[in-house]
Amino acid sequence: MKPAIAAAALGTSSLLVLAGCAANVPAERPTASPQHIHAIAATPASDDILLATHEGIWIVDDTGSLTGPLGDFDFDGMGFTITDDAWFASGHPGATTPAELGSPNLGIIRSDDEGQSWEPVAFTGQEDFHVLEGAADGTLYGIGSSSTALRTSTDDGRSWSVGAEIEAVSLAATSDGRLFAATQGGVLLSQNAGVSFDPVPDAPTLYLLDAVGDVLVGAGIDGNLWRMTDAGQWEQLAATDGSATAVAATESGALVVDERGVVRFDGEQTIVVLPAG
Repeated sequence: MKPAIAAAALGTSSLLVLAGCAANVPAERPTASPQHIHAIAATPASDDILLATHEGIWIVDDTGSLTGPLGDFDFDGMGFTITDDAWFASGHPGATTPAELGSPNLGIIRSDDEGQSWEPVAFTGQEDFHVLEGAADGTLYGIGSSSTALRTSTDDGRSWSVGAEIEAVSLAATSDGRLFAATQGGVLLSQNAGVSFDPVPDAPTLYLLDAVGDVLVGAGIDGNLWRMTDAGQWEQLAATDGSATAVAATESGALVVDERGVVRFDGEQTIVVLPAG
């Protein structure tokens, strides 16, 4: 799938606070830092990491330097995903968010210039999509605040159809067309674009999901990161420090937000890119 990020976790209320000065934090970090990180994504063309936060979208590079909020947009980015064509977000307006983006909920908003500007697309003022996912073919999947219905868009979010009723807290689309959902009852799989779902046998119980290519990565309630290969086998990647609040799959491992801060798992290496304050 395209880089995407998952939002809230099952029964997990801890939110990472990134503020102040900590060891190994570059001097160029701004004094104003995002507090609640709802979602995380690897950028397509660099080692930079995108953070969807309570105070807009931010970028952290591989040295830990933090920049944002992009475009000075301070909306609360509860849901966020990237396709080949655009960035999509949802959530709530901030104190200086333009009124045309919607209130009290943003619905679906879109940026064609990597967060420098945003425009309303659908459900303006109505829905808050904590669960938002973009597939490799450009299809958008989301679950809004008003129901458990999975909504699907094939026209960049302009119009949406209703699929299965599913109480999912995270979605991940693989490049071969599969759609996975993390639910309290276990990981589910749809092979018909969200019309119906079936349980994934032998899957660990996961509360955050993301995918890169055909490989699925998830954070489990057992405190571990798990990866499902294209052969359908599950393997343990690493342990999280406390509950993870966001996860993103990468070509070589995963990105996680946990008690340490923003952490990159790259093969055998564990790198704290942005320490928690």
